[in-house]
Amino acid sequence: MKIDLHMHSSCSDGELTPEALVARAKEAGLDVIALTDHDTVEGLARARLAAESEGLTLINGIEFSSRWGKIGVHVVGLGLDATSEALQEAVAAQQAARVERNLTIASRLEKLGAHNIYQRAVDLAGGTQIGRPHFAQLLVEDGLVKSVASAFKKYLGAGKVGDIRQQWPPLIEIIGVIRAAGGVAVLAHPAKYRLTRTKLRALINDFTEAGGGALEVISGYQPSGLARDLAAMANEAGLASSCGSDFHRPGGVWQELGRFEAMPTNARPVWSLWPELAALGGHK
Repeated sequence: MKIDLHMHSSCSDGELTPEALVARAKEAGLDVIALTDHDTVEGLARARLAAESEGLTLINGIEFSSRWGKIGVHVVGLGLDATSEALQEAVAAQQAARVERNLTIASRLEKLGAHNIYQRAVDLAGGTQIGRPHFAQLLVEDGLVKSVASAFKKYLGAGKVGDIRQQWPPLIEIIGVIRAAGGVAVLAHPAKYRLTRTKLRALINDFTEAGGGALEVISGYQPSGLARDLAAMANEAGLASSCGSDFHRPGGVWQELGRFEAMPTNARPVWSLWPELAALGGHK
């Protein structure tokens, strides 16, 4: 059984529609997937219908933005009830915060010469969630930069004019929402926060004490030995281990669907929490 529990569709900042994403997952040989769009569950119903037609098992998911102290961290929710009132309220609040953030980014970019960029980003997104990649494409159209990569390097990357620090809800609050919706909270891609080992342990401890259930020990392609090390840290904290590609678009060789190492032997897989999946076994 091949499992990928972290991926994104065009309902957030992914490139493929939920249906196309599921079809690609099937081509990749996956058996169990979780759609984990940023701060939205809009694509789950469509993904579920597609998964049923392809013979795949879909686990409801979401990826929430949150903060731990002054650090932004992401928490994946797995196996949750998408109709939960607590979840719906949290999603609405997150979406409102995203709109405010995007309006601020647009205002700053227009002062630099971009034209009506917020409304154009909305149109470009086609009714789905807009984000910095949309703004980047429009900056290219306006001739302010030559490429999307240049747009991030000059205007949208860390520390640039379009890098707006969002005051996301505290980590403990987001974990509470996921648990209220019957889901398992997973600390996403912990190695990507570039914390010292001491700070990472502190984050994991706080995450566990707040009710977190798993650590994402595999996030796409990563250095040899990292997964085993993270699994050991998860075990020490009493957490299960999760894995995923964090897929956003075709061509991302480091984040392709299902293309990551096997779950380390010292890990307690998060799918062991769901009896119907634990019975199937699985290596990814």
